[in-house]
Amino acid sequence: IALAASKDEIDAKVPQAVEDFYKQTSAGKRLAQKAAGMLVFPEVLKAGIGVGGEYGEGALLIKGKTAAYYSTAAASIGFQLGAQVKSQIILFMNPKALENFRKSEGWKAGVDGSVALATLGAGGELSTDTVKQPIIGFIFSNKGLMYNLTFEGSKITRLER
Repeated sequence: IALAASKDEIDAKVPQAVEDFYKQTSAGKRLAQKAAGMLVFPEVLKAGIGVGGEYGEGALLIKGKTAAYYSTAAASIGFQLGAQVKSQIILFMNPKALENFRKSEGWKAGVDGSVALATLGAGGELSTDTVKQPIIGFIFSNKGLMYNLTFEGSKITRLER
């Protein structure tokens, strides 16, 4: 698993990940502008032979400024071979969802909060059900948004940086 990134490394990669995200989905950009907070993991590495794992580090942005640093980690079971890097963005759409996340010691997707995985419908728009959720997640690579993935089981922990 990747070694811990420095604050500077995370700060350098987060704006690029946000820019890439905005290029991929204008609907995501509009949502991000309304969000109370935006958690950005520029590089989440998924690797394994047989049993696998994921790990990435990123930052929580509030009003465009870094408020704190976090890591995301998950184990995955099932046949896997090789490695894959993807980006993840989680939008906290209201102050309450953001506050609950920030107060938690090790927040687990699906347990401490349900993350609605964004999928694009016709014309590149997000489904109306997704848009109404308090926490919306996006997973993407340089090839576009990825839909066959989930945030369930991902544990997000605050980093001291």
